[in-house]
Amino acid sequence: MSKLKNFLFTSESVTEGHPDKIADQISDAILDAIMADDPNGRVACETMVTTGMAFVAGEITTTTYVHIPDIVRKTIREIGYNRAKYGFDCDTCAVINAIDKQSPDIAMGVDTGGAGDQGLMFGFACNETREFMPAPIALAHRLVRRLTDIRKQGNVDYLRPDGKSQVSVEYRDGKPHRIEAIVLAAQHSDSVTTKRLRDDLTELVIKHVVPEHMLDANTKYHINATGKFVIGGPQGDAGLTGRKIIVDTYGGWAPHGGGAFSGKDPTKVDRSATYMARYIAKNLVAAGVANEITVQLAYAIGVADPVSILIDTHNDSTDLSAKSLEHAVRDIFPLTPKGIIDHLKLRRPIFKQTAAYGHFGRDENGFTWELTDMVDAIKAALKI
Repeated sequence: MSKLKNFLFTSESVTEGHPDKIADQISDAILDAIMADDPNGRVACETMVTTGMAFVAGEITTTTYVHIPDIVRKTIREIGYNRAKYGFDCDTCAVINAIDKQSPDIAMGVDTGGAGDQGLMFGFACNETREFMPAPIALAHRLVRRLTDIRKQGNVDYLRPDGKSQVSVEYRDGKPHRIEAIVLAAQHSDSVTTKRLRDDLTELVIKHVVPEHMLDANTKYHINATGKFVIGGPQGDAGLTGRKIIVDTYGGWAPHGGGAFSGKDPTKVDRSATYMARYIAKNLVAAGVANEITVQLAYAIGVADPVSILIDTHNDSTDLSAKSLEHAVRDIFPLTPKGIIDHLKLRRPIFKQTAAYGHFGRDENGFTWELTDMVDAIKAALKI
């Protein structure tokens, strides 16, 4: 991130009923079903959803069998699209399966412990929120999770699964100071008035999750700004796996390598090495190395060790050289695909829960890359 001191920064998030997130969750639900019975299965699963249809494609090699249409329908049902009047119905939508097996050319490099593809992956952490995440994306995630919670708890009967949030934070002297603007869009039934919806979402969502001291008389609110959001989900927009990679990571604050996560087994370093990069960055910040840290890892297909490592402390005051940080990271953290998979326990059906509300900043079971269990080892290695 720029070293500007006073600026505005905006990040967005979306609910689990957003069409792109429906696609991500379907892809990861299929991955989880395979990993539950075949932890060594190779999965690269892509999903597209549109009005009345879910299309699943990709490459899967496994010793088990899963019934993909059942998984697709169950996932859509759990999200909340279970009635035709919502524009998408888990029981009546068409499910098209175009899965093939993984290329043996790729398998040659992966079977020996190498990376499943070339690529560059970034991890980031900062100490400005309890999640070790930038404030704009942390707040945006909290808003859409709350929006989904009140819908599923039945607090309001007019909400539908689709929704989005956006938060603009004003920074002063490099620190989050106040919120300039909040954008919230919630799919709803045709029966609710715009006034009631805006009043409810202000009281039940915004005031519930946003710290009061960050709101003031000049904060702008844009709640269902067009006045109507009845047609949503796959009926409103087609959804694709991997189209919300900035929502999945740091809201645009930190770089992104470009590779999506959902539907990919952990031999794909797009996913596993990005998790490791976050794990490294978070533990370094938790150890007090710097206030914010960006980690880059890069891999070549079929090669186990990363071809490069970058540890960027963003010119934060530290007596530690970049070379000493790199040496410590190489010594402490396993960086081969196999080492990452084993250390973070990634051969488990834990991935569907990551497919909405971000892959990072979540203190939940299974998110092993969010642990700060390497702090003592870092302090010992760096003598801090």
